[in-house]
Amino acid sequence: MTATTNNSASNNTGIDKAALKEKYRQEREKRLRPDGVDQYIRLTDGFGEYLSDPYMEVQPREPKTDHVTVAFIGGGFAGLVTGARLKEAGIDDYRIIEKAGDFGGTWYWNRYPGAQCDTASFVYMPLLEETGHMPTEKYAHAPEILEQCQRIGKQYGLYDNALFHTEVKDLVWDEDNNRWIISTDRGDRFTAQFLGLGTGPLHVPKLPGIPGIKDFKGHSFHTSRWDYSYTGGDPYGAPMDKLRDKSVAIIGTGATAIQCVPHLSRDAGELFVFQRTPSSVDVRNNIPTDPDWFKSISTPGWQKRWLENFTANQTGGFVTEDLVQDGWTDLANRIRSRVLSLPPGEFTLERVQEVWEDCDYEKMEEIRARIDSIVEDTSTAQGLKAWYRQLCKRPCFHDEYLQSFNNPNTHLVDTNGKGVDAITETSVIVAGKEYPVDCIVYASGFEVGTEFHDRCGFDLTGVEGRKLSERWAEGMRTLHGMHVHDFPNAFIVQPTQAGNLISNIPHNLIEGAATIVSIVKHALDNGYQRVEATSEAEQKWVDIILQGGAMSLFNPDCTPGYYNFEGQDPGIRGKLYVGYPQGPMAFFQFIDQWRNSGKFDGLEFS
Repeated sequence: MTATTNNSASNNTGIDKAALKEKYRQEREKRLRPDGVDQYIRLTDGFGEYLSDPYMEVQPREPKTDHVTVAFIGGGFAGLVTGARLKEAGIDDYRIIEKAGDFGGTWYWNRYPGAQCDTASFVYMPLLEETGHMPTEKYAHAPEILEQCQRIGKQYGLYDNALFHTEVKDLVWDEDNNRWIISTDRGDRFTAQFLGLGTGPLHVPKLPGIPGIKDFKGHSFHTSRWDYSYTGGDPYGAPMDKLRDKSVAIIGTGATAIQCVPHLSRDAGELFVFQRTPSSVDVRNNIPTDPDWFKSISTPGWQKRWLENFTANQTGGFVTEDLVQDGWTDLANRIRSRVLSLPPGEFTLERVQEVWEDCDYEKMEEIRARIDSIVEDTSTAQGLKAWYRQLCKRPCFHDEYLQSFNNPNTHLVDTNGKGVDAITETSVIVAGKEYPVDCIVYASGFEVGTEFHDRCGFDLTGVEGRKLSERWAEGMRTLHGMHVHDFPNAFIVQPTQAGNLISNIPHNLIEGAATIVSIVKHALDNGYQRVEATSEAEQKWVDIILQGGAMSLFNPDCTPGYYNFEGQDPGIRGKLYVGYPQGPMAFFQFIDQWRNSGKFDGLEFS
């Protein structure tokens, strides 16, 4: 994402690029902290009540001591799509282990008011064609997405063998019997020939490490465990009438806060929005789905075409049509158009990078200008402006967030990059000023940069007792982002070292599910008990990943955030925390050819 710049105003943009880049540098520097990702508190460290399930009671059951063909950890999109594809392939003996009370993954937990997908429903919600569901709007709200997860579970019979409110504690490879031994917190100890992991990064909430956070005597909760018993209202948007006479603080202004602030602004007696770093907030333009239009696009294979079209547009592919037409594709299309207009003699890597940078500066200037056109108070408008490249943080899109700050009960508390100083029994303190509040809502996100085994709460013990945490001590090592040598019959469904399409994670998961099914079916059809990536194939893939060229979550020039390990250089881990060098679309095409060839190069079956 770093590109060469001129030290003067660009002839193409009219923007003083040197001054803007210096402004970006200053804003980044004031937010850098030596503790990096360690600035946050794990909820297991004295905040266990924040992890309880407010939506469903734990149902008693007997421990499982049986055997299944495939066990999958995680009941979100990854587990659901993999299960659906296995069932379609005739592999019925499938079990999902999920710590929540139902399917949905992040959409089970995130029921805060206003929660929506931020990529279009037609490419975000999985298996729409298979289930026959028409999203009611371009950006579906959380209850509809959760209902789609439940619909998949029911249609494919995934509830029949699922274990809910169950957390895995140990995974051990049984070399003598070529199977995994799975132990849980519910006393289960069962085995599976094949093991899938779709735990994702957005299921373990974190809290800011603010001095005095444990001292607060009012009410508080994390957005992923929204307390409607305190606020009133419901996930469908009913008024939170119990907040009418309450003073509420929300700490955090990322994607979650962008969506729930308008509802808090509408319903709270007074709202204080504590901001360390503003999000970029572009137009969303959410609209209801026209049934006649949806019927016209719903020809066989429509969702696959939409997925591939979005990926090709958003990642700079040369396509002639933009089916989705949203903020994600806008910047890429702008860059593509500008690059294609370059004279042949200027078509160099340096010039393309400069064009990319010009387009990004233009786009962010438009987003900042939009704030001035909406927010009435000049000081508040200035505080809401994001001074960084658009993809340094997850871009946000909303049509009510900025407008909320025109409400007299809603106050932006801009901490100038420093964050909240302290919390007392009754107040939130910033720059020596106390803000007395009745309730604190933590919109502080989830653990992303932490180690896999710490985040998941379990480790994998593979061949000859080797731990996955030990294998990955110097960084993630895989074949195709899915297979790890010394951990046979195990599949990890996630984007890193694979498609790495972080704008639309479901596309990664869909491709992962298809790959798992092809491998498992090949093994079962041919009587193989074991499949494992060779050491040579894994190393060759790691070497390819280290060639670079694909966007990493770590960019040293960006404002600190979870995309770049809070601005702290992770070393080799950061270099390995990337995708396929030729980009997501190239990876999806590669893995499709790889699994359909029937050769499964790099894997050993026995």
